[in-house]
Amino acid sequence: MTKIRIEVNGQPVDTDVAPTTLLVELLRGPLAMTGTHQGCDTAQCGACTVLLDGQAVKSCSMLALQAQGRRVTTVEGLAHGDRPHPLQEAFMACHGLQCGFCTPGMLVRSYRLLIDNPNPSEDEIRAGISGNLCRCTGYQNIVKAILAAAAEGIETAADGSYAISRMSAAASRRRTIERPRPLPAGAGVSGVSALTTWASQTFSNSVRGFWLVAI
Repeated sequence: MTKIRIEVNGQPVDTDVAPTTLLVELLRGPLAMTGTHQGCDTAQCGACTVLLDGQAVKSCSMLALQAQGRRVTTVEGLAHGDRPHPLQEAFMACHGLQCGFCTPGMLVRSYRLLIDNPNPSEDEIRAGISGNLCRCTGYQNIVKAILAAAAEGIETAADGSYAISRMSAAASRRRTIERPRPLPAGAGVSGVSALTTWASQTFSNSVRGFWLVAI
């Protein structure tokens, strides 16, 4: 075992790791940063994407010891305490996720994309997230979410450290979670529209907790 000292989401961490431990294994195991997902283990899917000294990397493709003395930011580090980051809010508002497995890596990669290009075009977004795979959404709503976040004017530090949003107080107040209306009694074929609305509200509200829950 080898002692390693790194910074994770702004907090110093001292621990022992085996020489063969991957960074994703260290994050998900001893450090319990389970927002970082372990998918293909071949650096293809991007679900394990984190920031290393501000740069997006796939943590399944590097050893934990390669992060010695460096700064790591996971998807948990994007939030402002228990309040989601504006980019996370945009993914929820635009339904930029379905099963959610790719979402943490997609968020981290998108965050870095907006640092490099605060006002990207749709084509630039698609190119920027091309290393992160999603099997559910068809990417359209992910692109919409990133465009929406860019339009809000997110301030991002050049080194990829903690970001502060320029979202107005009025925008912050719009975050209030509303309870979904009860499903109309006896909704049949004619109630499909109401059912769809009810399901959409339920989905939107439930995923607000996704960012800080271990998955």
